[in-house]
Amino acid sequence: MKPAVIAAVIVFMSGVAVLALNGCGQQHADAEAAKPAAPAYVGAAYAPTLKKQPSVAAMTALGRTMFSDPSLSASGKMSCATCHSPDHAFGPPNNLAVQLGGKEMKTLGTRAVPSLRYIQNVPAFTEHFFDDDGDDSIDAGPTGGHNWDGRAPSTHDQARIPLLSAHEMGNASAAEVVEKLKKASYAAQFRATFGEDIFDNQEQAFKWALMALEVFQESPTEFYPYNSKYDAFLRQQTQLSKQELNGLRLFNDASKGNCASCHISEITASGAFPQFTDYGLIAIGVPRNKNIPANADPKYFDMGLCGPDRTDLKDKTEYCGLFKTPSLRNVATRQVFFHNGAFTSLEQVMKFYVQRDTQPQKWYSRDKDGKVRKFDDLPEAYHGNVNVEAPFDRKPGDRPALTDSEIKDVIAFLKTLNDGYRP
Repeated sequence: MKPAVIAAVIVFMSGVAVLALNGCGQQHADAEAAKPAAPAYVGAAYAPTLKKQPSVAAMTALGRTMFSDPSLSASGKMSCATCHSPDHAFGPPNNLAVQLGGKEMKTLGTRAVPSLRYIQNVPAFTEHFFDDDGDDSIDAGPTGGHNWDGRAPSTHDQARIPLLSAHEMGNASAAEVVEKLKKASYAAQFRATFGEDIFDNQEQAFKWALMALEVFQESPTEFYPYNSKYDAFLRQQTQLSKQELNGLRLFNDASKGNCASCHISEITASGAFPQFTDYGLIAIGVPRNKNIPANADPKYFDMGLCGPDRTDLKDKTEYCGLFKTPSLRNVATRQVFFHNGAFTSLEQVMKFYVQRDTQPQKWYSRDKDGKVRKFDDLPEAYHGNVNVEAPFDRKPGDRPALTDSEIKDVIAFLKTLNDGYRP
């Protein structure tokens, strides 16, 4: 047989083989496509996966017990309630910028403890948020999520972080937490809630432990009672004082405090009482806190949304310096403020807001030449991310947006947001 003929035969046979393979591949793809799709709930966090479905009451009771159990930590000395004190609106019980934790209770964290109250409606994080106000043309930008950087999409995801954090409860793995639950004084309660076989699967046991913590944190009487003086005022059950009313006016006034632009103070169109946050993330240039050990390294910067704790948005430099806008409910019960605990009084916070740009020398460090290092807790490359809307719309020498007297009025109003008021 001639070489040309042999070559032609080889090409022909190769083509047949390719067609055969393609045909087999197509048959396999068709077979896969013909298979019934798995139900949407399979693998979903809230999908019912237990033989015995737990009741809300049982999970709430179990979650409450777990929340106050120090044996769930590596040190045996720290519980969720250690940092999120029920007596302090589930926020920190002291004025420490960051709390001690870890295996030996000697490790300091990098961020201040937020309150766990009024987080029941926090949406999952999204880079593009549209308010439910009938106008979908306005993109509110990065919004939602739990933690200061919004990285946890739900309360049960948030609960996982401190349990496994080296500078918080210090467990090395989820399995280690489950082993502690097996030995806990309430292990029988755990089985009664989720089924006698719950500990047979460590992954399932850990998942439902987190769910119990989440359900507990959705208990209205403990986490969102809406029983402040301001709530009573909205219900027309009481009146605010002249000073409190003026503070509210200044709080809402876009040319004065402009606080309500982020900390919404009005009843929503749907009738819901205000959360005093828009759930957004914003950069306001809080001064560097030298009391945080990590800040001893001049190369270390906590930049919130773009890292270092959150890593999925590290390349989006327009997000560097952005942190969650917390609810101002119970803010007057706190002794430490902002993500880095830079301030220890509401008066300091308010004066920073109105003097950040008019008198930056009062708030920021200086370089070796004596020049004020404005926004000194954020690399200079990202200073353009810092918010410049009122009251941050001024320059050195300008009059602050609020006087000292007006600041006192705003603080008087903020105190009406503390829970536990009796009309």
